[in-house]
Amino acid sequence: MKDRPDVSCCHHCSTDVSRCHQYDRGVGRWEPDARGRLERAALELYGERGFEQTTVVEIAERAGLTERTFFRHFADKREVLFAGAGSLQELLVSTLASTPDSVAPIDAVAAALEAVGARLQERRDHSRQRQAVIAANVELQERELIKLASLAGALADTLRSRGVKDPAASLAAEAGIAVFRISFERWVNGPDRTDLSRLIRESFAALKAVTAGR
Repeated sequence: MKDRPDVSCCHHCSTDVSRCHQYDRGVGRWEPDARGRLERAALELYGERGFEQTTVVEIAERAGLTERTFFRHFADKREVLFAGAGSLQELLVSTLASTPDSVAPIDAVAAALEAVGARLQERRDHSRQRQAVIAANVELQERELIKLASLAGALADTLRSRGVKDPAASLAAEAGIAVFRISFERWVNGPDRTDLSRLIRESFAALKAVTAGR
């Protein structure tokens, strides 16, 4: 069975250092920012050697940690690339749910996606590295599509909970994710100063113009 991080880490760190998930029992020392170090090491290696050629042992060694520490933070080497999906979905759903009921469904979806854009803007270099790895691997591309489909499903469910009926809820959610995907691709491949939230906003405006026949 793989070790799992202790969610009450802060309490145990003050009483028993060996129970803190930032403590590497294999080498017996503190390992600050272990998760971040593993993530950076993995992206470096995926870029240098390719995803398929990189092993968990190599990632752990590059990060100066142990294989056991890796599995405390990630289920496998793919999860390094997809571990943040849950937090993005939570942000999407919470932002959409808090949008006033008077806002049109597509505009509410746009607001939720702009919030995600602002979050990702803070990690542009990471997003570029990650996208390059995914673009080079068919299996990872399929996993990314599954992630996007899951986000669309979460958006649609939230719209339904707000009283939006189908097919409007599904259409708004699917259209929103399509806009996000196109905007994201422009962002990671564009100039450094490009703002993702602005691209999302512009893309929604373009979508409305197309559907209005202008």
